Amino acid sequence: MKNLAKAVIQVMKVVKGMEKNSRVGTGNSAYDGTKYKDVAEVFNDALENNGLCILPIGIEEETQVDRWMQEYNGNQQQKQSVFTKVTTKYLLLHESGESVELAGYGHGVDTQDKGAGKATTYAFKNTLLYTFLTPVGKIDDTDTTHSNDIKTPPKTQKQETPQTNFEARDITIKEVSEKWNGKIYSGNSVFIDNVKIVVSEEQIEKLKNHDNYKPDEKK
Repeated sequence: MKNLAKAVIQVMKVVKGMEKNSRVGTGNSAYDGTKYKDVAEVFNDALENNGLCILPIGIEEETQVDRWMQEYNGNQQQKQSVFTKVTTKYLLLHESGESVELAGYGHGVDTQDKGAGKATTYAFKNTLLYTFLTPVGKIDDTDTTHSNDIKTPPKTQKQETPQTNFEARDITIKEVSEKWNGKIYSGNSVFIDNVKIVVSEEQIEKLKNHDNYKPDEKK
């Protein structure tokens, strides 16, 4: 696949990196991000100019719907959270006919029917970035600090997060209200029923504005 390899390398030479040029949220809870539109525009030109295209050829989807009753102004209302995760496949095709299959993963949560769109968009954007090794924003180089230079804090209190269970999803409103301890741990993770759950950046920002959030105890 000599032609395909050359084209991929040319794209990597053109797309050296992308900035987090969009501001999400306001105040202390705001963070920098990269929009799908910006990623698609950059790669659209780079792929076209090098005789490449990428085609979606497969998707495996799982959807979990959580419903519960919540009191509002003295009335009981039904609420729901729709969590969707997808495993995707794409075909990176060169004009010579050479091709290679790519894989992606994404997840999204919504109160109605937008979870699937969020999940597939997330999967496609990251497939492009990972395939062409495109750095986004500032990258922390772990080689700049030796492990011996990192002080281990004394274990003065019982460890709360030595769990091995792991899930990648956004937590439901019911879980936030009834089971979340108000803490956000490293890697965008929280704990529900003693299980580590890695949530999206979007939900992290919402949790920081929740009444239960304990910023002074952030890990």
